[in-house]
Amino acid sequence: MEQIMAVNGFINGIVWGPPILVLIVGAGLFLSVKTGFFSITKLGYILKNTLFKMFAKGSEGEGEVTPFQAVATALAATVGTGNIAGVATAIAAGGPGAIFWMWLAAILGMTTKFAEVVLAVNFREKTEDGRFVGGPMYYIENGLKWKWLAVLFAIFGGFAAFGIGNMVQSNSVADALETSFGIAPWMTGVVLAVLTALVIIGGIKRIGAFTEKLVPFMAAVYILGGLAILVINIAKIPAAFGLIFSSAFTGQAAVGGFVGVGIRQAIRYGIARGVFTNEAGLGSSPIAHAAATTDHPVRQGLWAVFEVFMDTLVICTITALAIITSGVWQTGATGAALTTEAFGATLPGGGYIVSIGIVLFAFSTIVGWEYYGERCAEYLFGPKVIMVYRVLWIPFVVVGAIGGLGFIWDLADTLNGLMAIPNLIGVVFLSGTVFKLTKEFFAKEKL
Repeated sequence: MEQIMAVNGFINGIVWGPPILVLIVGAGLFLSVKTGFFSITKLGYILKNTLFKMFAKGSEGEGEVTPFQAVATALAATVGTGNIAGVATAIAAGGPGAIFWMWLAAILGMTTKFAEVVLAVNFREKTEDGRFVGGPMYYIENGLKWKWLAVLFAIFGGFAAFGIGNMVQSNSVADALETSFGIAPWMTGVVLAVLTALVIIGGIKRIGAFTEKLVPFMAAVYILGGLAILVINIAKIPAAFGLIFSSAFTGQAAVGGFVGVGIRQAIRYGIARGVFTNEAGLGSSPIAHAAATTDHPVRQGLWAVFEVFMDTLVICTITALAIITSGVWQTGATGAALTTEAFGATLPGGGYIVSIGIVLFAFSTIVGWEYYGERCAEYLFGPKVIMVYRVLWIPFVVVGAIGGLGFIWDLADTLNGLMAIPNLIGVVFLSGTVFKLTKEFFAKEKL
């Protein structure tokens, strides 16, 4: 077992190390340049057709769920503890400058995720019972004709979901509730498992209906709490931005000022946490978007841009500014504890907002990632495995809450990173299809 753990640790260091991060950022840069950085130049149009049409019910084309239900499912899985703990970890390890590199990763990631979703909708399949299934495994097989690579992605995704999307999340909820309210972890696990079962047994339609209500609510609770802190500390915001930009190119440690945390650390942790929070390049979100009712792949792709924008450029930025303006970023705390300290130091009861945020964010991730894992399993073994996967998913929620199977967590983290390799190969090699569909779409649209 020790040898297996050592091998896994070595592989993990590679898949979450500089080589893969360079690959993800490089793919994002390539796609952004080739599309003329449309996610920035056409951001107003994108928000007009996503944010301001969030609850529109009339959708043309085929699909199972509304465009917003699809993005809500994706956001449910994407907006997780990384938005609370991940941002704090980036600042603690890489200094405030890490946030600049997180923003850069998000800007490039908007185009990467756009390309993933365009391909997912374009190459999706309709099952015999009328469901729409898609994602990297389908666009790799149907677009590149590389079945073996599609199978690899599905294996990575199907197993990774149990760690990053299940046990890690339930453990975060249990830890938050035990710290704030003294609730025993096993009790949290059982309640979470029951709630999860009630949602996932109904498939994507029930998940979509649930997440379209939960995601706006949980985002509003956390965002309003964060904005309240920023209003209180409004005079410190300009200095916070100045610190982020200056530290991005000089490197500043979270504790003790300039003590050796250089630009390399800021870049590494900023990009790594950015990728971890918005999942651009990993290939997970396109699985949910593939079920959306839409008349054109690019129209759903606009929701992918909105997804990264909301996840990183809005929610993660609020977390970062709350931490920096509150002045607690140099206390030596890290992770969720640092964010809790920031909210609590500025806002009475602010720590409870973070605890509630962790509970809601993590629960939504458990629900969203079950769907991802389920689709990967279905691709490998057919529809008969769907209910088996759902039933298996539920007890692992309890296992994670009580802190069990730590090795599986580590293995799942590695598999989660490995998902990016086949996915990015598919996205880059099929980029011509993305460019063609994008040009065709905007030629017809009135901007």
